[in-house]
Amino acid sequence: MDDVTEAPRGPVVERVPEGDERPRMVCDDCGFINYENPKIIVGAVVTWGDKYLLARRAIEPRKGFWTIPAGFMELNESAEAGAAREVMEEAQAEVEVGALLGVYSLHHINQVHLIYRAEMTGPAHGAGYESQEVALVDWADIPWSDLAFPSVRWALEAHHRHRGETNFAPETCPEIPHRIE
Repeated sequence: MDDVTEAPRGPVVERVPEGDERPRMVCDDCGFINYENPKIIVGAVVTWGDKYLLARRAIEPRKGFWTIPAGFMELNESAEAGAAREVMEEAQAEVEVGALLGVYSLHHINQVHLIYRAEMTGPAHGAGYESQEVALVDWADIPWSDLAFPSVRWALEAHHRHRGETNFAPETCPEIPHRIE
């Protein structure tokens, strides 16, 4: 017998499994169902005094555009720990993560963004390997036309609206998300 033809093929058939309502990729050999779920993005609007910490992306998508530190949550970490890790990776800054600022469900790209408030514990910061440069900027100097993603604008504006507040509900997408070309 040919081992290649006898090997399980994996989830290669798309069908609605019994007891489900959505098409899934299923393995007809072993019954494995490949459930694809949204990715969780964690990040933070980081401040040092009245200034906002922004990073210019050194990677695609949107290389060269400004963002808040954020990225994919890892297995075995809390959302808050992931946000702090992303700040360290992208902006080389230590932070204390505070309240959840926004929950942005971006179904068109299968992502959910959890964005927190965070304050730097000291002034040290610098470009991590995913950043071309990092800057502390005043509200008036945020490069609004050069922000990488709509969620960056939403999070910055939410942070600005809730300055000084300690009791507020996390915000959600203020507009229908769209793809940036």
